[in-house]
Amino acid sequence: MKNYFLLFLIFALISCSSNQLVNLRTAKDIVKDYYESGKYNEEIRTVIKDAKQKFDKVEVNKNSVVIFDVDETALNNYGLAKQMDFGYVYDLNKKWNEELKAPAIKETQDLYFYLLNKGIKTIFLTGRNSNEYDVTYKNLIQEGYTGFDTLITQSKEDQKLKAQEFKSKIRTELTNKGYEIVGTVGDQWTDLNGPYSGIQIKLPNYLYEIK
Repeated sequence: MKNYFLLFLIFALISCSSNQLVNLRTAKDIVKDYYESGKYNEEIRTVIKDAKQKFDKVEVNKNSVVIFDVDETALNNYGLAKQMDFGYVYDLNKKWNEELKAPAIKETQDLYFYLLNKGIKTIFLTGRNSNEYDVTYKNLIQEGYTGFDTLITQSKEDQKLKAQEFKSKIRTELTNKGYEIVGTVGDQWTDLNGPYSGIQIKLPNYLYEIK
């Protein structure tokens, strides 16, 4: 489950010494400005441009695949974060997902179709629970993510695993089935680290961190 907290960006966004803190309201305003001023879009465009250059060098085989995370990778939940005042409210989160409110992250979608056109398969692998499979699938299709091989959510048994353990386990299983994982795209290092990750594409996320 996601551990939501504000990333205060004290060292990155404001100048202060190690023994100084920033007011919580100020921290939220810093994050809000980052997402709404265009800085987020600028950063993610740079990441995607670099990703294309890396994937340009990949030799594509029959079962080459790139694994995409869903939340804050393929789908944008910033509107939900604002609604929750940058905290976490279980009921609001579930309602948001059920109502298919998350829009596509256009920069990620650009990379997604670039890979498909290159002949690379795509798989979505998310920490969302299996009871949200249908709404997640519908949201992805609604937002234009078509042509992917499969969507994988967490089973009840997998919920006992930490995020990196779960995603590493699934990538290992996919590899054993014959997929050649040439890259992973996610907003958390837990999406990327571990075996069979290929080229790691880390997208910006200053809303929460998953351990």
